[in-house]
Amino acid sequence: MTRLADRLPDFPWDRLAAAKALAEQHPDGIVDLSVGTPVDPVPLSVRTALADAADSPGYPLTAGTTALRQAASAWALRTLRASVDPESILPTIGSKELVALLPTLLGLGPGDTVVIPELAYPTYDVGAKVAGCDVVVSDSTHALGPQRVSMVWVNSPSNPTGRVLPAEHLAKVVAWARERDAIVVSDECYLELAWETTPVSILDERVCGGSFDNLLAVHSLSKRSNLAGYRAGLVLGDPALVRSMLEARKHLGLMVPAPVQAAAVAALGDDIHVAEQRHRYARRRDHLLSALLDAGFSIEHSEAGLYLWATRDESCWDTVGWLAERGILAAPGEFYGVAGARHVRVALTATDERIATAVRRLARAA
Repeated sequence: MTRLADRLPDFPWDRLAAAKALAEQHPDGIVDLSVGTPVDPVPLSVRTALADAADSPGYPLTAGTTALRQAASAWALRTLRASVDPESILPTIGSKELVALLPTLLGLGPGDTVVIPELAYPTYDVGAKVAGCDVVVSDSTHALGPQRVSMVWVNSPSNPTGRVLPAEHLAKVVAWARERDAIVVSDECYLELAWETTPVSILDERVCGGSFDNLLAVHSLSKRSNLAGYRAGLVLGDPALVRSMLEARKHLGLMVPAPVQAAAVAALGDDIHVAEQRHRYARRRDHLLSALLDAGFSIEHSEAGLYLWATRDESCWDTVGWLAERGILAAPGEFYGVAGARHVRVALTATDERIATAVRRLARAA
């Protein structure tokens, strides 16, 4: 019998242990810019909603409360420019759980092919392998030729690069997939954190033509609302696919806790705290971007999201080591695919004090 773990790659961040240990030796401590973990406070309105719903002794609904689905629908109309029926929305236990289980929940398996971007969040690959699917790495549908494809992942804004795909590009992917009856899943978790251009949802009429057939959009409250610790995400789109996932999730007991659902209602209904958090990240981004450029780095893409895609035109591991010697930890681009072998991903998710510390250390290296 083949164990599931035998089908999966080594956990990438385990390979960063030596660089982390080196960075931790800095007299003024490590500046960890390797992961996208929020560090700022959870909005008070969200914490209040969570506390008010704390007395929840019964099982929560897998489908989510009516209040949550309605709040998500209203948010989608405001933010995604998409009119989504509340019944076509499912709450998820964060977005990583959904990404890892999605091919399985949709009934894909051996004989099915999942296409992932050349630079991609590693869990796209993991989720396909959990289901036993074949994985093809490609940014071009033209390169796939006549190959039968069951699912295509797109990610805009991208993790790790911050690249934003224009509506015209996404529309071509949707048209290509529909000709082949393939599902397009769009990871849009960073859509509300834009800097140099405006990201577009797969559910925007300019992309999908007003039909959500074979389309799913994945969203998270982790980054825009600092709720990574709450595990609150959403999937929305094709009503038939959402119903199918709901039935599977009921059997598997995949339920978002009731207090977290109440907190998500508060978060989705409040655009002000999102704007405030975006401003915090924009300020940190400006400081870190300037410091990296002055230190001889080049920055590519990075138009949106919480990362700077940086290179010194050398092996990513050499760059990781150079930064670690200065007490700064970044993620090697190789974690996201072979195309990232000469880049590092530098996160904006550190306190103002730690970002300022990184800027000073980079200035001394310039």
